Amino acid sequence: MPKKLVIKVTAGPEAAERCSQAFTVAAVGVASGVEVSLWLTGESSWFALPGRAAEFELPHAAPLPDLLDSILAGGRVTLCTQCAARRDITEKDVLEGVRIAGAQVFVQEALADDTQALVY
Repeated sequence: MPKKLVIKVTAGPEAAERCSQAFTVAAVGVASGVEVSLWLTGESSWFALPGRAAEFELPHAAPLPDLLDSILAGGRVTLCTQCAARRDITEKDVLEGVRIAGAQVFVQEALADDTQALVY
């Protein structure tokens, strides 16, 4: 099993199942002791803001705020630089523990040794 897991989630409420799957896999990775880096891009960018995960609903799925909290507690959450800029989101707006970084950092993480990258 890879020692590191890099997950890019591009979906938000418009593709709720895909979005939930990404957060669930990331949280399970953290709980399993894997080093997890979750990237918020596209419509998932909004989940970097306080209170936004609580607005997400999907029947029979773990609550998104709980998943996000566990990922923040044991992994890394990154908001895409361009996605943040397109939504006028700045570093002062995001949840504590969320960083803003660009494609160069994503590529570096995804190509690291013993790393599996997934895109949802």
